[in-house]
Amino acid sequence: MNEQDEYDVKESPETLPYYRQTEDFGGGHIKARHGRLPHWLLAVYVILFLWALYYGWTYWGGLGPGLELAG
Repeated sequence: MNEQDEYDVKESPETLPYYRQTEDFGGGHIKARHGRLPHWLLAVYVILFLWALYYGWTYWGGLGPGLELAG
């Protein structure tokens, strides 16, 4: 039994866990199910957000390159 067969099991929606329930769109041509966010993808989001904060703080300050007030 492969992974696809696990999702093709015909059970009533009440007996399936929430993340295994599917919704049909487009007359049954598109099937969507609620999934879980992988831990590695969550880590990538956090790293990119922290990098964006660092970049914004470091490089987006002042008037811009060469426009500093002479003082």
